[in-house]
Amino acid sequence: QVQLLESGGGLVQAGGSLKLSCAASGRTSSNYAMGWFRQAPGKEREFVAAINWSGGNTHYADSVKGRFTISRDNAKSTVYLQMNSLRPEDTAVYYCALRQDGIFLYVSTRRWDYWGQGTQVTVSS
Repeated sequence: QVQLLESGGGLVQAGGSLKLSCAASGRTSSNYAMGWFRQAPGKEREFVAAINWSGGNTHYADSVKGRFTISRDNAKSTVYLQMNSLRPEDTAVYYCALRQDGIFLYVSTRRWDYWGQGTQVTVSS
């Protein structure tokens, strides 16, 4: 099994920045992928960004491209999400997820194997 633990959420003003972290532990494969999803009030959980652990390839939702950056620290089994130019519509619970096979292009929540508990990000106007 794999466990994921998110951290770094908080309250920021519009235009500000925030960096999220998610550490993976347990029986991860040698080439896995990790991603970030978010769920805003009254909306379905949506894809934000993902990265492949082996090659570091990235994939972003159009809504965050150019503002958010996903990265990883292989030694720490940790994925990060640097969020800049935050907007009130970015307010959501942010979840990290992991796929054991390293495929990182899936945007459907059903395609991901493990999930963290989520961390709240609130952006004020």
